[in-house]
Order: sequence, then structure tokens, then C-alpha cells
Amino acid sequence: MSRKTFQRLSLDDRRRSLMEATLTCVARHGLHGATVRRITEEAGVTVGLVRHYFGNKDDMIRNAYAYLVGQLTAQASESAKHTVAAPETQLARFLRANMTTPNMSEEKVSLWATFIGRVRHDADFAEIHRDGYREFLNVLETLIEPVLINHQRPHSIAACKRHAIALNGLIDGLWMEGALNSGLYGQDILPDLVIEASERLLGIPSGVLANAQPSQQPQSEVS
Repeated sequence: MSRKTFQRLSLDDRRRSLMEATLTCVARHGLHGATVRRITEEAGVTVGLVRHYFGNKDDMIRNAYAYLVGQLTAQASESAKHTVAAPETQLARFLRANMTTPNMSEEKVSLWATFIGRVRHDADFAEIHRDGYREFLNVLETLIEPVLINHQRPHSIAACKRHAIALNGLIDGLWMEGALNSGLYGQDILPDLVIEASERLLGIPSGVLANAQPSQQPQSEVS
């Protein structure tokens, strides 16, 4: 067996490296084929580090699922708040981020489908799923509310939650089918499609999200 060069990494970097290596191995070999040996070779760390962080493979797999779910939400959220922008722009950026790379990928959808089969039968996976779903809805509610206010739409807590659930369903459906790239349509139509459908679901004028622009430059560029 060839031995990879081990780098000096911070504890957080090592943990993240193990999570990413676990996801890579699950994508290549499935849950059963993603052995500890394969994962540690992919990550370039020792088997002892797995025991140090996770105790066993099952715990590492659960953490990898939580990492995947968290990354999907975090990447879209970062895209939304990358600039100091109007609420419409932030929501539009979030929606588009879910329909473009890195979130939109066949590998990520396949990983999600692999893990989701465990949710019904594993309480820990079910809890991770609930937490991830709740976080995604919370982000959506936060982005939706100021848009509704700006356009004199009902914006109670209940109204925002209902809109968030509906938009999440729209995002999930387009994300799963779009990433599989069945050939029925091109992936390039999805960012505009999710924007147009979201405007209708929120009951705001056509073009409000599609034509939204940042209110000012990114903070890093402001003199």
C-alpha cells in the first residue's frame, strides 16, 4: 500500500478533511464500500485519527451526512450575503446558488439520496435531517420576510414559514431532477426558472427578483 505524505493540519482542518474524504468514498463506493481504510487513505490521515474524532465508522458516516447538509445551506447562504444588497437581491442570490455549482451537482444529489434512505430507520440520521431542514427553512424565512414587507405582502411568522416550505419544495424538486441531468432540458434554464416560480409563489410582481441588483458595492471594495 502506498503511503501518502501526511501534512501538519489544525484539528478543524483534519476533521473537515475526514468529512470530505468520507463523502468522496461514499460517492465512489457506497456506504458499505466506504471503509475506514479507504477514507483515511483519501484524507491522508491515520486510522487512529478516526478513533480520536469519531470512535467508529458509523459515527463518522453520520457526521459526514451532517457536514453535507450543512454545506449545502452554508454555500447558498454565503452567496446570498456576499454583498451589501437589497433583500430582493439576497433572496435571488440564494435561490440561484441552489441551482448552480457547487450545490448543483450529480454527486451531491446522489450522496443525498444515499443518506436519505437511512433517515426512516436511524434516529440519529432522522435528527440530522430535521436539524438541516429546519436550518434551511430558517434561512429562507429570514430572506423572504423583508421582500414581502417591501411589496406590501402579508409577512406574519406563519406566512413566512408557509412560503419557506413552498420554496424549499420548489428548490428540492428542481435541484434533484436538474442535477441528474436526464437530458429532458438543460441545466442552464434552472436559475431563471427558480426565480420566476418563486416570484409567483410569493405573489410579488414579475421581475422583482430577476432584476434585483445590489444596493451598493461589496464591503471589501468600498473605499
